[in-house]
Amino acid sequence: MDLTEVLAYSCALFIGLVLGLIGGGGSILTVPVLVYILHLNPITATAYSLFVVGTSALVGSYKNVQKKLVNYNYAIVFGIPAVIGVTLTRRYLVPNLPETIFNLSKEDAIMLFFAVIMILAGFSMYSKKTKCYTQAGKITNYPLILIEGLVVGFITGLVGAGGGFLIIPALVILGKLPMKEAVGTSLLIITIKSLVGFFLGDVFTMEIDWAFLLPFTLLSIIGILIGVSLSKHITAQKLKKGFGVFLLIMAVYVIYKTFMC
Repeated sequence: MDLTEVLAYSCALFIGLVLGLIGGGGSILTVPVLVYILHLNPITATAYSLFVVGTSALVGSYKNVQKKLVNYNYAIVFGIPAVIGVTLTRRYLVPNLPETIFNLSKEDAIMLFFAVIMILAGFSMYSKKTKCYTQAGKITNYPLILIEGLVVGFITGLVGAGGGFLIIPALVILGKLPMKEAVGTSLLIITIKSLVGFFLGDVFTMEIDWAFLLPFTLLSIIGILIGVSLSKHITAQKLKKGFGVFLLIMAVYVIYKTFMC
């Protein structure tokens, strides 16, 4: 095993740690690691990201179910359209994207879109106007949440992100969920739509290197177990602001790698 592989597998552990702490962000690390360290094609990297993050989130979901930090009503209302969106996108849209989009290669366009979404989500979570609720609100706007779920599913399918960086702001802002309950609910939604999107979409459209993917995912699972255990010692406000800063930093890095390297 060379230095590059050691670095990549170390990042897999950190990916799980981040996912366990904040309920999202794992794919924001997974895709750059696979693209910039292991030099995988972005299309392949986004597919592998769905499996890594979805499987890791499954373990995190189980831990949060035990802690009663999952809101099943929101998971169903948000999750069903998200699953539909990600499955259709991975099965039909991604394989048929044109090679050039707005004078950018297909791969660079996907990474740029990835960075823009991170910037928007980062600012929404860091904003002082966003409250951290202590009690869950009732679902009062089903159409808006259904549309949000469908949009998140589409974005998840396009950039290979689990969508926690979009799901959590939606659950906190629209659903008025407490931050830690939003994290737990987000992990369950990520699990379902990521794995469904991968197995019903990518498995049928590309060859999967399971010899690499399974060990990488196992390390991510170990990381998420550590992250979930640590999350109980960190306040909701610190989690929210730290999440926002993290997204902004990673967005700048992705833009730099896309256009400067």
